[in-house]
Amino acid sequence: MLKKLSLGNFPTKIEPLPKLSAELGKSLYIKRDDQTGTEFSGNKIRKLEYAVAEALEQGATTLITCGGIQSNHCRATAAAAVRLGLKSILVLRSDEAPKVEGNYLLDLLLGAEIRLISSQDYAERLPEILTDIAAGLPKKGEKGYIMPSGASNGVGMLGYFSAFQEITAQEEAMGIRFDTIVCAAGSGGTYAGLCAANKVSGKGKDILGVCVGGNAASFVGKCAEIAEESKKYLDLPDLSLTPADIHIVDGYVGRGYALSTPEELAFIRKVASTEGIVVDPVYTGKTLYGLWHEIKKGNLPKAKNILFIHTGGLFGLFPKQDEFGL
Repeated sequence: MLKKLSLGNFPTKIEPLPKLSAELGKSLYIKRDDQTGTEFSGNKIRKLEYAVAEALEQGATTLITCGGIQSNHCRATAAAAVRLGLKSILVLRSDEAPKVEGNYLLDLLLGAEIRLISSQDYAERLPEILTDIAAGLPKKGEKGYIMPSGASNGVGMLGYFSAFQEITAQEEAMGIRFDTIVCAAGSGGTYAGLCAANKVSGKGKDILGVCVGGNAASFVGKCAEIAEESKKYLDLPDLSLTPADIHIVDGYVGRGYALSTPEELAFIRKVASTEGIVVDPVYTGKTLYGLWHEIKKGNLPKAKNILFIHTGGLFGLFPKQDEFGL
């Protein structure tokens, strides 16, 4: 496996959620990947520890990546670049002049070069735009390294392949077995890493993803593609992911990616006031909301000890402050 950098604070804690567990009649735990560091907070830094290691191996001086205006991944990339003496160029999706708040504020504070593009260009021309940026760097004496959204590719997946091993070590120390691990189904790298590690290990856990954008059918294909690409870095059997290996739940995207419903925001308030833990409106809020309702509907009868991965995203709450009606 590619040697990784050390940027985040690991291992992250696993804590019980006793009040929510009592309401659901299940043993619910949370892995605090939101506590990997302030600038690096969330799941993105696990993936960046491998992706940026590859960038350095290739002699890159500039990290190039993309995402929405409030992208956690882009903010973490900008922070990693500063820490390692690199530059960063962030291609951010925005159809209007963005407010300087949340992750976008941090991007600017961290000195990232920002390129704003429309939603249409992001959907139709993103690979071309990223390639053109990289192609223009050598004349400035720089070399670029392009990462997809969320660093969700074969090398980025290694972060959560390793995280699965971290979880199994914590299980042994805690004297517990998690039969179900739940995370957001977003760009695919987190889920693919956990799912591939589960398959290779033979642990037989249910790796459940809750769609926060798009749909299950497209996500299954994306995860299979990421796992296939990871074979470049992992000389292991059974890395291929089939639809039978992947368990994705639709129905909780709500108004769409990064858009919130009143019910979702009310649930975020419920979790905060019940357990003292804040989940974000883009990933973890929708995912935990989906898990909650799946259990209430009786759709997870075999799940007894459930581990929910808190993938961070706190800064994404602040641009939605007016929507809470507080």
